[in-house]
Amino acid sequence: MKESVYSICGMCAVRCPIRVEVEDGKVTWVEGNSNDSGMGTAICAKAAASIPFQYDDQRPQRPMIRDGARGSGKWKQVSWDEAYDYITDKLKTIIAEHGPKSIMLTDRGGPFADLRKAFMKAIGTPNYINHDCTCGRNANHACKSTYGMGRTGFAYDLKNANHIVLFGRNITESFKVKEVKGFLKGVKNGAHVTYVDPRVTNTAGKATRYWQNKPGTDYALLLGITNYIVANKLYDEKFVKKWCLGLAELKKFLKPYTPEWAAEETGITSDEIKAFCHEVDADRPKVIFHIGWLYSRYKDTFYASRMLNILNALMGNTEQTGGLIYPKTPKHADSSGLKSLSADIPDVKEPRCDSCDSDWDWYDNGAGMLQLAYDAIDTGKPYPVKAYFVHRHNPLIALPDPEEQKRILDKLDLLVSVDVNYSETSWYADIILPESTFLERDTILRTDKGPKPGFSMRRKCVEPFYDSKPGWQIYVDLAERLGKGEYMPYKSIEDIWKYQLQDTDVKIEDFSATGMVKLCDSPIGTSDDNIKFGTKSGKIEFVNKTWEDKGIESFKPYESPEAPPEGSYRLLFGRKGYQTHGQSTNNPVLSQLLGSNKLLIHTDEAKKLGISDGDTVTVSNGSKVGSIEAQVTDFIHPEAVFMLHGFGTDVPAQERAFGKGLADNAFMKGKLKDWDKAGGGLALNETFVTVKPAA
Repeated sequence: MKESVYSICGMCAVRCPIRVEVEDGKVTWVEGNSNDSGMGTAICAKAAASIPFQYDDQRPQRPMIRDGARGSGKWKQVSWDEAYDYITDKLKTIIAEHGPKSIMLTDRGGPFADLRKAFMKAIGTPNYINHDCTCGRNANHACKSTYGMGRTGFAYDLKNANHIVLFGRNITESFKVKEVKGFLKGVKNGAHVTYVDPRVTNTAGKATRYWQNKPGTDYALLLGITNYIVANKLYDEKFVKKWCLGLAELKKFLKPYTPEWAAEETGITSDEIKAFCHEVDADRPKVIFHIGWLYSRYKDTFYASRMLNILNALMGNTEQTGGLIYPKTPKHADSSGLKSLSADIPDVKEPRCDSCDSDWDWYDNGAGMLQLAYDAIDTGKPYPVKAYFVHRHNPLIALPDPEEQKRILDKLDLLVSVDVNYSETSWYADIILPESTFLERDTILRTDKGPKPGFSMRRKCVEPFYDSKPGWQIYVDLAERLGKGEYMPYKSIEDIWKYQLQDTDVKIEDFSATGMVKLCDSPIGTSDDNIKFGTKSGKIEFVNKTWEDKGIESFKPYESPEAPPEGSYRLLFGRKGYQTHGQSTNNPVLSQLLGSNKLLIHTDEAKKLGISDGDTVTVSNGSKVGSIEAQVTDFIHPEAVFMLHGFGTDVPAQERAFGKGLADNAFMKGKLKDWDKAGGGLALNETFVTVKPAA
């Protein structure tokens, strides 16, 4: 018998709504949930590859305890009871000696993290941290310092935009299905697209203007653009006068940063910069400057993103069709939201191990900073951290310098991995707890923001193939064994759903028809009445005195990026549309599409080095050396080389990916401490490598 199950994809962090067909206990079809506006039935290749992933025997199948040195690959298969006993015995010893604050957990964040936050709060530790130091921290804090809200405080109305400006936001390859559909609709409707990137990507192919800037000069180009727009009043004077503070200070700061100056720094001519400025002036307010997604790149990326925020304000695009739209919440629909699973758990009074509530208190301490937590593990300050839960997160490939990370992780008494994959981090752990794939598990409810806000549900489609458990079950079980069951007293996922829905008028059965519940019948439109900024002044602050009191200047003077040493190149990285970082490289289907990564090098540079397309080359940085196939191309800036992220795994259990290509982060020697101190993001593109023909 065939049935449809409405659920939520789990093959990347976007978590698109889907419809799954199940017949005789097997998934036979996956498509987008067309009940979600803008989604249609479209899915990406990653979602389509979820069916063979279910059957994959190269993923964790049952709990395993390390039976040798860390990273040795020697494991003992155990029952869930044995695994829970192992973890709780270790934790009780650690808590007795160091207190519960000595435990930390990292994950990839998102709407389902509320359960894990509740678990950490229940056991008495403040140390929940997500992955964002390698992704959007700089953009998040840049938005917070200007608009008083994080980067998800706005949605982009791409389909109605007149002009879309993307600085390294490779929207057609590192994408959300609904967002890229809106982008393509905007392109079809005639939107101008300006794309800035040292590498030509698929998104550049959709652009009406592509600028190949010198790597590390985003901030310089933005200063030149803003200088010309402000000096020539190519902005919405009425909006700026009403809603913005600090225009006079901005003008003064920008004075030396003319388009002519920017041209010298970036390689983009001053005439092109000026023409662009007049174009956005004609296109506003339907102009979107995307403030960045993976904006952990350079040491000044916080300030680049901050200038993108300021440019949005100058366009007057807030709550404007084709501009920045407040994602409408249940509150906008006169409804209560989901109740947090942490709501009835006593607050934790202990300080955070990453000091994001003290020394670095301008940061969003809800997400924390993993590189600062590593410092705590390494130094024991502000206190020892001895246990680390890693949930569907792979810092050994996401953060720089895995060898340095391993040195630090060896100071832990317990490293627990909860994952659906054998990752580099799980392979280095003390114990692996296999989570069921998203097709095999229910998940806590999530809130859907947008024109018609509501809630959605991930339902289990089939029974687990192996001896795995859903994440909610794992953390509820561990809380019970640690004597904290009173704070997570759930016997089933339905108990959790009922708890979340208790303040609303929504029932569990309301999700049956489409997998989601909308809280209003008609879309909530844009309105000036919706404009509310979270800054102390209630306005957009070009000058933020609160942050300046913390030592974070509003306008940082520009410093030219370090030039590559002779014979070296700046290392850039990225991903393809059918790749989720290192999670896809061993997938039964996606691994065939991805193959191995290659090193993109400019044609002229390759000729100097005697390298031809397809040659094997040696890449090195200090003691780190590796071999990779060269792809000779004009589509990369001469000062840079590029490789796809997520390759070079040394995990033998990933037989399809093992030994293929190189891991970009392995060459980022010493870069675990090299990060943007204003925004918190790691500077992942500040590494130089030497390239030579292989012997």
